[in-house]
Amino acid sequence: MLKFKRKNFLKSINFKIALVFALLLLITLEIVGAIFVKQLETQNIRQFKSQVQIPTYVDNSLAEQLSATNSTKANAQIKTILSDYNNSNIDEIRVIDSKGTIRGTNDVNDQSIVGQKTTDRNVKNAIYNNRSYTKNTYDTQNNGRYYVSIVPLYNSSTTGNNSQLVGVLYVRANMKSVYNTINTIMGIFVLASLIAMTLGLGIAIIIARAITRPIEEMKRQTQRIARGDYAGQVRVYSDDELGQLASAINNLSIRVEESQESTEAERRRLDSVLAHMSDGVIATDRRGNITIINETASDFVDVSAEKAIGNSILDMLKIRDEYSLRDLIENQDELTLDFSSHERDLILNAYFSLIQRESGFISGLVCVLHDVTEQQKIDNDRKQFVSNVSHELRTPLTSLRSYIEALSDGAWKDPEVAPSFLKVTQEETDRMIRMINELLSLSRMDSGTTRVDMELVNINELFNYVLNRFDMILKKDDNPAKYYTIKREFTKRDLWVEIDTDKFTQVLDNIMNNAIKYSPDGGVVTCRLLETHNQVIISISDQGLGIPRADLNHVFDRFFRVDKARSRAQGGTGLGLAISKEVVQMLGGRIWVDSVEGQGSTFYISLPYEPYEEEDLWDDDSQA
Repeated sequence: MLKFKRKNFLKSINFKIALVFALLLLITLEIVGAIFVKQLETQNIRQFKSQVQIPTYVDNSLAEQLSATNSTKANAQIKTILSDYNNSNIDEIRVIDSKGTIRGTNDVNDQSIVGQKTTDRNVKNAIYNNRSYTKNTYDTQNNGRYYVSIVPLYNSSTTGNNSQLVGVLYVRANMKSVYNTINTIMGIFVLASLIAMTLGLGIAIIIARAITRPIEEMKRQTQRIARGDYAGQVRVYSDDELGQLASAINNLSIRVEESQESTEAERRRLDSVLAHMSDGVIATDRRGNITIINETASDFVDVSAEKAIGNSILDMLKIRDEYSLRDLIENQDELTLDFSSHERDLILNAYFSLIQRESGFISGLVCVLHDVTEQQKIDNDRKQFVSNVSHELRTPLTSLRSYIEALSDGAWKDPEVAPSFLKVTQEETDRMIRMINELLSLSRMDSGTTRVDMELVNINELFNYVLNRFDMILKKDDNPAKYYTIKREFTKRDLWVEIDTDKFTQVLDNIMNNAIKYSPDGGVVTCRLLETHNQVIISISDQGLGIPRADLNHVFDRFFRVDKARSRAQGGTGLGLAISKEVVQMLGGRIWVDSVEGQGSTFYISLPYEPYEEEDLWDDDSQA
């Protein structure tokens, strides 16, 4: 907890203001200290150099000895001169002649180097270049700082430009005393700086806290506003800029609360409207990326709202290949979109409008998707129905007109032709009446006004009864147009199903008529009856030409015929299977067909079934 508070303090503006003050003070002290120390160092070194400067008379004496011809005597005099000269700051003095030979040193412990050639490169450069050389060096072996001075020595007997170099004077002085003084002063300065910084930091924290206290309160208030709590108020400490800012935040809190309540009410209203709309609504930003999509639109495009947000509307509506975003902005025309698939039929009308500011800037699009699948289907069915009815009625009416005109022209007087003409007109009239009755029956089913009389029927006996009628027709006809055989494959168990007997008999008649009609002469019509767990299955198979695969989905459509010429010649209206489908669906069942072209067709009917025991049936009868 303490660590957390310390971390928060280090991130606070209070600490930052104090840190700025401390850094300014530190930088100021560092700059002043650096300049002061640099000047002190320069001054001390200059003073130290003047202290270790070899007097001129010593230089002249040494130069005179180097010019002497008797080197042994001269070396002794040089040693005497060096030993007589005493300077506590100088560690070593060497006299080197112009040939680089060491002629003398003040180090009594290192007299063995006298007479040896010097190895110091700087000494050689001074002799060669005939100029002085000074530098500060650092000895890593004893961590000491030294001042080295190499001064040329000239023959005193020559003057001016003709002065002859006779050697150099090598002086090395220890600068420990200089840097000890500097370090002592630096220590005092650093200590004073630390004390000043500590006091300055304390004063800065106190001042910063006084400044940041109202800022902290304003921060807490703004955090409460962000969380939706508008009840608090910021205390105004003064009339300065911070006090004015506190008053502004208090006013802002009130305004934000009012605006938030209004916005929230509008948002709830909008969400409610979007959620309960039957149309899909999609809103985008100015780049065409989806920002809002309601549940209906999400179902239309088959993409969840979470995945749709952020994607382009062109991709969601699958129109990127035909339209661009500019096309939708410039032309808000209605688009018809086909989202049909194997699982569903879906046709949408898309209406686009602009989201535009008062300045005219377009900030997005709104797309409204309206489901027109049923309307399109109804329109297509209506057009197809009108076309089919017109076509179906035109043929018999044309035939009637032709025969009536022939009879009017005198054919009625011909005893051989007139009866056949009248028979044809009667057949065509019966066909039209039958077609109109079937259309009226379909119309009543579509409108839901057809009456259904449900009763519990033994389906085995009903199916046998229908098939026996077809066998009887074949036996009564001495010269039938087509021979056929009905084969029965029934379950031995009696199956009781609740159906409308008359209407279901009509369904069986239609399917049996088609099976016999399209079977070859001498063909076999196989009729089966079986039960599953909760269904009764009836199937009727023929040995006809079968139905092409492309036509299987349209067999139960109104006026649809696989072989139109043959069906019309055999008197079909194209409505029997459509009526059969409507009846089976009214009874809660299902009808479908399975066919292989050239191998016949099989029609299936499934009806809901609940097994009954014979005692249950008797109980129901006795209670009734």
